[in-house]
This record gives sequence, structure tokens and C-alpha cells, in this order.
Amino acid sequence: MSGNHIRNTGSMLASPRCGAATRNGTACRAPAVQGRPRCRMHGGAWRSGAPMGNQNARKHGVFAQDGIAERRAIRELLGETRKLLAEIKSG
Repeated sequence: MSGNHIRNTGSMLASPRCGAATRNGTACRAPAVQGRPRCRMHGGAWRSGAPMGNQNARKHGVFAQDGIAERRAIRELLGETRKLLAEIKSG
């Protein structure tokens, strides 16, 4: 019985398509959300995306110095540990 049902799909088929690339490299075939270039699954949903002004970004290396110092301290500790182990082994 479902094979004889007439569906009104003309408006959906005529709607603009999402411009995103899928995992296999082809274009997404879902209809885009009204007023947006993407479908609901690729960022067209309401309130999706990064906040205005990119407030979540780590800018100007503010956190980079902390990371560099931490990695330097870890390397020094590892070097001291290796020296201690070598002394224990040889002594």
C-alpha cells in the first residue's frame, strides 16, 4: 500500500542543499536550514557554532609559556631520574 501513496516532495527537492563535505568526500545531500548554508547536522542548527568574536580561542600565547615551562621541568626531572638510575646500577 505504501508504494501507491503520492508524496508531496517537490518543495523539499527544490530546496537548497547543504554545502558540507561528508566523511567519504561527497557533498551532503540534506536540505539546508532556512537562511543558512548548512543542514541541521553540519552546523545549521539554531545557536550552533563558535560564539561571536571567537571568545573561546587561546590568543597571543598566553597559555604557551606555562606549557613550555611545565615540559621543561618534566624533562629535567626525567634527566635526574635517569642519572640516579645509572648511579644505582653501576654502584
